Amino acid sequence: MSISLPAGATLRPLELSARADAGPSPAVRAYAAVRNELLIETTGRDDDCLTASELLSMLSPTPDRDRRHWTIELDGDAVGRCALDILRDDGGETGFVTVALLRRARGRGICPAAYAVIEQAARDAGVRKLLNWSEHHDEATPLPRIDSPTGAGSAPLDRTARFLQRTGFRLEQVERGSALIWAESAAARLGDLRDDAAAHAPDYRVVQWAMPTPDEYVDGYAWMKSRMSTDVPDAQLGMPEEIWDADRLRREESRLTQRGWTLLVTAAQHVATGELCAFNELAIGQDDSAGTHHLVLAEHRGHRLGMLVKTAGLLAWRDRHPLSPRVTTWNAEENRPMLSINEAIGFAPIAYEGAWRKDLA
Repeated sequence: MSISLPAGATLRPLELSARADAGPSPAVRAYAAVRNELLIETTGRDDDCLTASELLSMLSPTPDRDRRHWTIELDGDAVGRCALDILRDDGGETGFVTVALLRRARGRGICPAAYAVIEQAARDAGVRKLLNWSEHHDEATPLPRIDSPTGAGSAPLDRTARFLQRTGFRLEQVERGSALIWAESAAARLGDLRDDAAAHAPDYRVVQWAMPTPDEYVDGYAWMKSRMSTDVPDAQLGMPEEIWDADRLRREESRLTQRGWTLLVTAAQHVATGELCAFNELAIGQDDSAGTHHLVLAEHRGHRLGMLVKTAGLLAWRDRHPLSPRVTTWNAEENRPMLSINEAIGFAPIAYEGAWRKDLA
């Protein structure tokens, strides 16, 4: 199948050096720059912006994922990017897709043509299902909205939503982005909430570590990450179970180290058995004054362990990274237990994403 882009537009595959010690090439630097420009233009935030060096470790394929990237060029200028991330956990049947274009290059038919190329690459690789996460925004005039099939949340029918619908995607879920802005009152509230949660969990203790994970916790931590992949609300996205073991955990830690990130894990451990049964992760890049990312949280129900590990993690993180002004996190709108924890702590909504699915016949 031959697909042509409009005149002057090129979809250039991103080629990476085979050398492990190679720094970012000019092509990687251009890709990182347009990625950052797209993030700021689309979201108005720089929380997820990365330098070319930070991004480099995220671009290469791994035993767990086949990663492919393209730069969209217009008359030689980088104006967008595409990415296809194929999961190997289900034999390569699920892929994450991104097609993004700067405003100055819109209106030329580039996005539909670029998407067609990426979808064909996915089909050729054996992908059966494409997933996309996109942030959605109301415009000056209120837009019609699409209700989430989960019954929780909705998304405005903005330019991105209209494009996804035209290309055959359907909305499956809405996720809320929330931020905690640090203040003295927040620290006091966290301490009170942690103490209250600890009083309801006398059979558990909090353990914490930074990368690399101590050997004594590797197996339990990997098991929790496997369970996390299926425990979070999935709507009808059909995310495959991720199989984590010691090797996969060490590979991921190596990638984060190469990226220049610091990671703190806070877990609840059952005292009698030593089992790890709740955890969360907080991460930050090389700039200690940048925002903090709350990556994941899983918990056993009924003992306030979610509140315990989250508050304990945030308090320890504040001591280690006092210059970081905020923490951001994402949760499905139907995940009321986790949203209730966030709201009690002081997280407030900052954005909403749609989770979209397209089945490839």
